[in-house]
Amino acid sequence: METLDINLLGKEYRVGCQPEERAGLESAVRFLEDKLLDLGNKTQASGEKLAIMTALNIAHEFLQFQRSGGFDMPGMKRRIESMSSRLDDVLAQQEKLF
Repeated sequence: METLDINLLGKEYRVGCQPEERAGLESAVRFLEDKLLDLGNKTQASGEKLAIMTALNIAHEFLQFQRSGGFDMPGMKRRIESMSSRLDDVLAQQEKLF
């Protein structure tokens, strides 16, 4: 395990993470910082109140996403396969022209 120094709203924190999780954690820090700044600007809240409100908003968004069935991976794969097939057809027609 290694440590990662992060900065949220001007405060430094040191957290532990596995090397393979470092990029994901850094991405989560950027996401959280954006959410904190956005909500702080909208509400003028700060400190613990801002942290709780932001956590509550993120939890609410996550639960809504889960209840709606989450990400439709099989549907996305079907759409990608359909687009790939159409591209193959168009490219095959182009090859006939030359």
